[in-house]
Amino acid sequence: MEGVERKGRRLLLIPLPLQGHINPMLHLAQILYSNAFSITILHTTFNSPDPSNYPHFNFSCIQEPSSLCLSQSSASHLLNFLLALNAQCVTPFQECVTKLLSEEPQPVACLISDALCYFTQGVADKLRLPRIVLRTGGVSSFVAFAAFPFLRLKGYIPIQDCKLEEAVTEVPPLRVKDLPTVKTEEPEKYYELLHRFVNETKNSLGVIWNSFQELESSALTKLSQEFSFSMPMFPIGPFHKYFPTSSSSSCSSLISQDQSCISWLDKHSPNSVLYVSFGSVAAITETDFLEIAWGLANSNHPFLWVVRPGLIMGSKWLEPLPSGLMENLEGRGLIVKWAPQLEVLAHSAVGAFWTHNGWNSTLESICEGVPMICMPCFTDQKVNARYVSHVWRIGLQLENGVERGEIERAIRRLMDVNAEGKEIRDRALKLKEEVKLCLKTGGSSCSSLEALVTYILSLESSTFQAS
Repeated sequence: MEGVERKGRRLLLIPLPLQGHINPMLHLAQILYSNAFSITILHTTFNSPDPSNYPHFNFSCIQEPSSLCLSQSSASHLLNFLLALNAQCVTPFQECVTKLLSEEPQPVACLISDALCYFTQGVADKLRLPRIVLRTGGVSSFVAFAAFPFLRLKGYIPIQDCKLEEAVTEVPPLRVKDLPTVKTEEPEKYYELLHRFVNETKNSLGVIWNSFQELESSALTKLSQEFSFSMPMFPIGPFHKYFPTSSSSSCSSLISQDQSCISWLDKHSPNSVLYVSFGSVAAITETDFLEIAWGLANSNHPFLWVVRPGLIMGSKWLEPLPSGLMENLEGRGLIVKWAPQLEVLAHSAVGAFWTHNGWNSTLESICEGVPMICMPCFTDQKVNARYVSHVWRIGLQLENGVERGEIERAIRRLMDVNAEGKEIRDRALKLKEEVKLCLKTGGSSCSSLEALVTYILSLESSTFQAS
């Protein structure tokens, strides 16, 4: 930001090296840079951001072991990746930060770490460096994560198929099927990950949320009152709405975006297109892929479908797609490998979003007033889907698996001209207005950001002396 006088303080930020975590961390970095902090991004060699997209930031690479990678898109592989990251990055991270602190002429105010990089708390303590956490997911899902020890004690977890529809009365409005679990043959590893993730968040000096007060006020209250989170909490989101859509859409994408879909959308009437995307990590079976394809085709509504290479288990890309299916639609459907999602959701032609309910996608849809069809895959996505469909009531959830008939019915319920679809759309548009208000001067997120800047400036790290 040219012409802004720096506050004489540098911030160190470390994102989790996955697309859905890199984006909000870099958005946060831009927000704080706009508030006159100097920024250094610490990153792994795996999924490293492109420094040329951010010439106003400094970048420093953590030389983690070359074995660190996420080779397959599945909950089990994701779990092992997170455990490996937190085990293997301790020493290289400490060496990197030690070097930066000894060479940096500006005082370092604090470290801002992705909450899932919980290994950073021990290093920060050792180096007497204040650590604030960024939680890239919603507050409501974090409440469920924090409740895991209690939920296990009460017998909700491990989940039993016969209790899927049972209400979890201690964490409303969740049912057993909505709890943020993963399918793994080593559940104790997952429980340990959650324990460390929650506890080291609690041990930090504050939590930044990519959310806003009006959306998740009850969850924020629950964390402070029932789970004794006494540190300051700063719901300053939605991060990406601090900037024009065009400037926040593509710079941090690890996958090349197909811009041609925007000109395709330009040819369609308002609210007529269903946008379908299941994010950067989720994977589906070939059977589910075929049911989705036929459900979309049979709905008779135009659709833009993101099929990421690797989305379909056992396939490189569209090999399982029935021959002639797309051709027979006569241009009513478009499949791309990756889309500029912020631009797509902001496009007037998009009338609904079929999503896996990752937090970024959920929040981006809320910001544009776009109703959702929810198909969560694992962890916090299940909680987000429940809130979308039964708390905020701005979408419908596919409750009975992936079946072409149910898919077609859900699309028609949301996209056809009917009372139910109109009510859902009206609620979504009202929530979009809440987003606009929270970011204005005096709004909840604007005020929370001002409090965060003041808080960071108040932090006094001990004088660092290199060993």
